[in-house]
Amino acid sequence: MAPDPIYVRDAFARIADRYVLTNHVLSGGADWWWRHGVATRLRQWQPARLLDVASGTGDLALTIQRALPACDVTASDFCAEMLAHAATRGLRKTVVADALALPFEAGEFDVVTVAFGLRNMADYAKALGEMCRVLKPGGHLVILDFSLPRGWLRRPYRFYLHRLLPLLAGWLTGQRDAYEYLGTSIETFPSGHAMGALLESCGFEQTAFTPLTLGVVTLYQATKP
Repeated sequence: MAPDPIYVRDAFARIADRYVLTNHVLSGGADWWWRHGVATRLRQWQPARLLDVASGTGDLALTIQRALPACDVTASDFCAEMLAHAATRGLRKTVVADALALPFEAGEFDVVTVAFGLRNMADYAKALGEMCRVLKPGGHLVILDFSLPRGWLRRPYRFYLHRLLPLLAGWLTGQRDAYEYLGTSIETFPSGHAMGALLESCGFEQTAFTPLTLGVVTLYQATKP
């Protein structure tokens, strides 16, 4: 079942003040390495204009802005409260926007990124179609999102995801229900080859994926023809 956009926006608005700290704690600091891995990959393309969709409090957009100072970085999100935090942290350009109807011209950006946000959208294909539309021909899409690890780690990780993580996040934010939703969203989100097939159906090519941190997170890359 697709995520309820009203619930998702309300949940993120409620946890905006503690979102950055909570992410660092819940990932054991690994989120810093994941974002810097994306920035490192972007250096090979040296994009002039980049759009970070579902930017939230701007963690990835800020990492890219610092790593690629010549790049014009725009951060969009449909939760104004989250973007307000991004702006106060130093993100220069923010736009409140629904990823299913991006307010940008076709072919505006060299790169589109989305970190831990596609999974929360009501229609994956429609969102990806919009990202493809605003990319220039030959432009790149980079997706960073949670996935379920394979092998021995899968069972203990699912226990952490569904039992321990909501308790810890609830203590940190006072909003346990917002993180109980997280586990379900990860379980149902397409990953690996399934995500590759979805990207190709939305008009992308040269799709590839790289599991990170034993498969807890996956980095996807695709190109607009």
